[in-house]
Amino acid sequence: MFIEPHHTGKKGWIEVVCGCMFSGKTEELIRRMKRAHIANQRIEIFKSQVDSRYDKDDIISHDASRIQATAVSNAYNILLMAADVDVVGVDEAQFFDDDIIEVIEELTRQRKRVIVAGLDMDFTGRPFGPMPALLARAEYITKLHAICVCCGDIASYSYRKAKIDDKILLGEKDVYEPRCRSCFYKLKTSAVKQ
Repeated sequence: MFIEPHHTGKKGWIEVVCGCMFSGKTEELIRRMKRAHIANQRIEIFKSQVDSRYDKDDIISHDASRIQATAVSNAYNILLMAADVDVVGVDEAQFFDDDIIEVIEELTRQRKRVIVAGLDMDFTGRPFGPMPALLARAEYITKLHAICVCCGDIASYSYRKAKIDDKILLGEKDVYEPRCRSCFYKLKTSAVKQ
């Protein structure tokens, strides 16, 4: 369980919430942002314009939790819009290019708490976009797991059911399934043999 950090004085830091599809990353980001709002901290949440699955602006989790957000075309827009806030949230950080790393570092230099949620691995099981660099820089990391749809064990991989090789393919349970390591590689190997 994640315990909210408590720091004396106003210092910036990075929290990363990562995991596979359907592990609750967005839900956890929403929970932390709502708690910051309850604590009378000024908050702002951002997402990439690429992610328009549920709403073009708001962030909505798979279980329909929702919070107001701003969709941005590039990471540097976040700096312009987060000037007067205490806590910055970034959802689906893997959809941003590497500029998001410098933007988040700058936000921490401005003494902001930055909470980032995203997939740590893509559908091939490789590190996804800027997430490895953000994980390396984070003071706090929470790795969430889903449940493997094949065996019921903990899942940390996002298995893509669609035979499409594009790095980014938006979808839900119609396109992706959470899998444990064993089931992910077993099905991936059998798909290659076919």
